[in-house]
Amino acid sequence: MEDKLPKIYSKKAILGFSIFMSTIFGGVLLYQNLIEINKKKEAYTVLGISIAITILTGIIVNIPENPSTSLSYICGLGGGFLLAYYFMPKYFPNEEQYPTKAIWKPLIIAVIIAAIILGLIIYGISVENG
Repeated sequence: MEDKLPKIYSKKAILGFSIFMSTIFGGVLLYQNLIEINKKKEAYTVLGISIAITILTGIIVNIPENPSTSLSYICGLGGGFLLAYYFMPKYFPNEEQYPTKAIWKPLIIAVIIAAIILGLIIYGISVENG
């Protein structure tokens, strides 16, 4: 194959971000993979599904009176498996032929977003306790 294939995020990266951040993070990585191969319609579909799963996760996690973080990880695992083991093979049947992108950029973005959310939570608690 003479054509140079674009770099994509791996299944492991998509699954890991889905579990430890949320399904929307894994969805954005898969979205970027699909944009790289000019599958815009499919990219928006995957992004929409990952947003829906993330919203559903938020609802499920908050059903119990005392929400558990383990429930959030389980939902992330389910969403990540859907993205990595259903959608990835569907659109990248020969994934191993593609060079992989480094995860540093999305990892830094994820850490910054997590720090902002944590800061807002801490600020909200301190304001609430006056």
